[in-house]
Amino acid sequence: MVEEIKDQDFSQSIENAPTPVVVDFWASWCGPCKMLSPIIEEVSDELGEKAKFFKLNVDENPVTAAQFKIASIPTVMVFKNGNMVDKFVGFRPKDAIKDALKKHI
Repeated sequence: MVEEIKDQDFSQSIENAPTPVVVDFWASWCGPCKMLSPIIEEVSDELGEKAKFFKLNVDENPVTAAQFKIASIPTVMVFKNGNMVDKFVGFRPKDAIKDALKKHI
């Protein structure tokens, strides 16, 4: 399950997670974001408890988007122990996302 995350929850959710955390930075007007969202949901369902999945709307949460210098969306970041360990920008097919995440799980 992919949960919505907001500026005020971001640090605590990332830093205290016992598993890798995947964050999908998106916006409602973004076509590729709309294509990626169901894929992120599927990957979340398949990986279950091995990773925690969040989505952050960059328009509604500008502080976090600015902190991570999000210039293009969708951007997906993977965090481990509170630190970013991987990042990809733009639409990716499901297999590419799963392959990218496997090295962190």
